[in-house]
Amino acid sequence: MTNSTTKITRRQFGTGAAAGAVGLAGMMEPLHADQMQKTFILVHGAWHGGWCWRRVADLLQAQGHKVFTPTLTGLGEKSHLRQDETGLDTHVTDILNLIEWEDLSDIVLVGHSYGGMVITGVANALADKIEAIVYLDAFKPDEGDSVASMADPKTSAYMHKLWDDGTRAWGPLPVDYFSVLPENTDWVTAKMTPQPLRTFLDPSGPVAGGAVIARKTYVRALKFPSLAFDAALAATRGDAGWNTLELDYGHDVMIDYPSQLAAILQDA
Repeated sequence: MTNSTTKITRRQFGTGAAAGAVGLAGMMEPLHADQMQKTFILVHGAWHGGWCWRRVADLLQAQGHKVFTPTLTGLGEKSHLRQDETGLDTHVTDILNLIEWEDLSDIVLVGHSYGGMVITGVANALADKIEAIVYLDAFKPDEGDSVASMADPKTSAYMHKLWDDGTRAWGPLPVDYFSVLPENTDWVTAKMTPQPLRTFLDPSGPVAGGAVIARKTYVRALKFPSLAFDAALAATRGDAGWNTLELDYGHDVMIDYPSQLAAILQDA
């Protein structure tokens, strides 16, 4: 697999100039008979829930694909299940159990932001079930990395201080942090819930299993500053086993630009 990097701006998508990069023009057309239905699992990031994928899921389902948008334990409609011990392993297990109970295979596995930690664990455990993996402006850990260890030193120290002071759930952060478009800020603000703090401190387990997945993509939203995501982009850009995309968007691409993202995922 040859590495390719594509930089896509908001204007390019609007004019259809990105169609060659993502394989689709602005409007997605229904699947033809010779196109295969895919199974998508879309994993949300911190403070979010499955609700944030609603617009993308609707578009993919309209193309005939099967789409799952699970909410991780302790967040969104599962916020009442949050416990002090809710950690990264809990969330990896959420997705592993979904795959097992729904008998899923040939999966396009997508993780946004913190969700990159989750899909890394899933990919290591069940790489044979995954056809393609997409890190959407996401953490991409090596074994032993945590969100805290990959964050900037000030944020990392703050997370550890919160834990030492007895805090077990953090946030949600102000919606402006994610550079969400103004028309979506009220909706996102109303839906976000505190994140179990342990999920940021828990280290990733082994990651080598995911290397066998044939199609791997890293998508970077350039309007969201993150040294960790910049590092992940640089690492994947230099790896022949990865495709990379750079988007002139804010962090919550699935909320602000659902049709553009649905096209990218369908092509992935």
